[in-house]
Amino acid sequence: MDIEKTIKKYGQYYRIALIEGDFSDIDKKMESFRKRLSEMYLSENFRIHDIYPTTNTTYVYAVIAMCLELKALGYSDKDIIEILDRGFEKRRKFFKLIIAFVNKLPNSFNIARKWNINDHAKRVEDGSITYDYFTVTKDKVEYSISKCMYVEMFETYGIRTLCKIFCKTDEFSYAGLTKHVCFIRHSDLSDGPACFDEVIRKK
Repeated sequence: MDIEKTIKKYGQYYRIALIEGDFSDIDKKMESFRKRLSEMYLSENFRIHDIYPTTNTTYVYAVIAMCLELKALGYSDKDIIEILDRGFEKRRKFFKLIIAFVNKLPNSFNIARKWNINDHAKRVEDGSITYDYFTVTKDKVEYSISKCMYVEMFETYGIRTLCKIFCKTDEFSYAGLTKHVCFIRHSDLSDGPACFDEVIRKK
């Protein structure tokens, strides 16, 4: 991995978040972020975590570094999530277009069902997620997750609850699939005992 290139790639989102949040001394804060993330990429923790093909560990670590920087500035978890959401808004635009297109299709539930089946198979194969159960019927996908490497990475740095940033990804996705799909999140691992979700076909 080209560390400097990778930091520059993900640092652009942090800079946007700082600009949108009207922060002062942005260059100084970016240098602090660059130094922290560089050290994290060279750490033993990164070597241990960077073994799962389905998980973009370099990206997860970049977000963790952003969280740690903002935490050091005294921001609460709620504030940090809101600040970083603004920074990643541009990154989500293309994904929003895809979701909006799928939502218009009459078979959008079947597509979501297939996404879940494929993702489950890949996660089980590489061991990045541990499912207590994963059940699929014609009209419903339901699962419970007791261990997730995203949460484990955040836990390693003492900020488990801030993994909510990634846990919210599913909620963000399904918020755009409302025509034929109902998504229910009962709990997630960032602040609960399990990630318990239901994806249901709307009749």
